[in-house]
Amino acid sequence: MFNFSFDKRVIYIILGIMVLSMIVQYLANPEMLFSLLISVPGVLIAITFHEFAHAFVADRLGDDTARREGRLSLNPFDHLDPIGTVLLLFAGFGWGKPVHVNPRNYTRKMSMEKGEALVSIAGPVMNFLLAIIFAIIYYGIYKFADASFLMSTMGGIIGSTVSINVGLGLFNLIPLPPLDGSKVIMPFLPYNAKEFFINNEQIFYIVFVVLWITGLTSYIISPGIQAVSGWISNLAMLIWGL
Repeated sequence: MFNFSFDKRVIYIILGIMVLSMIVQYLANPEMLFSLLISVPGVLIAITFHEFAHAFVADRLGDDTARREGRLSLNPFDHLDPIGTVLLLFAGFGWGKPVHVNPRNYTRKMSMEKGEALVSIAGPVMNFLLAIIFAIIYYGIYKFADASFLMSTMGGIIGSTVSINVGLGLFNLIPLPPLDGSKVIMPFLPYNAKEFFINNEQIFYIVFVVLWITGLTSYIISPGIQAVSGWISNLAMLIWGL
């Protein structure tokens, strides 16, 4: 049985270096910098509603920890994690400040494990719902305006909001700690796999860092982002008869 001791601060140091590198690249390219600026509203919306969804579902299940910590809020500043927010801006996927929960407070109508899975999946589900809503808005405006809307600043903001929500939702479904997917899959694992997963969580943190350093994260989720974004766009166009 593996048992590594791993300081999670290492993750933030490495990601911080990567972020600084990306910032330099953006500052050197005005077009990339403009794209970055119009993505800010989408990032704020995606992270805020993602974390609010976690807090809301936990609260509904009987745990008031998030409520007491002020996380049942739609104020973006209550939910932003510095590194995760910057990564979402520059890389298209990241995370917000974790919502603290106490599974022991959940309703006894389900196991703590299933309760944690519901709370965890609430964030990504919220992002996918937001992506659908903004895609419907995007193509609705396009239908009643003209093609120039697609090239406008507002068109760029709404379009990036769709992409960012899809990216945040899919990224957090990767089944590696500290992402939501690691808790979502837990009820479906056999007992031995759960024990291995829990006892060797540090290993998965290391895998998470390696994926970031090598850029494999992008290769893993980019096809998914394209596929889901395409499906959502087709749904929105179908609704508007486009």
